[in-house]
Amino acid sequence: MTASEHNKPPDFFEDLDLDAVSTAMRAPVPGKSVPKKKAGFYLSETLLERFNRHFHQMKLAGIAIENKSALLEAALLFALEDLEAGEASLILKALKKQRH
Repeated sequence: MTASEHNKPPDFFEDLDLDAVSTAMRAPVPGKSVPKKKAGFYLSETLLERFNRHFHQMKLAGIAIENKSALLEAALLFALEDLEAGEASLILKALKKQRH
């Protein structure tokens, strides 16, 4: 890196091609671990089997996924971002269809 590149101000609008899943799965900065809390939820056996199958397929494919908690956290972050889209949310649309 040259001296002029080192002194260059950051470009906050540059296109970095980030997506929600890779961002959520990024390893935390060492020394700055996020506090975690155990959560308990009831899931259908079919959904749990599907989740486990996908986790193991990802491991076999060599995808860098630390553990099932990391996969669930990434999926939950992805779902919450969708919910934050308001009326455009695919999850909200699916839930509204279930009620009718």
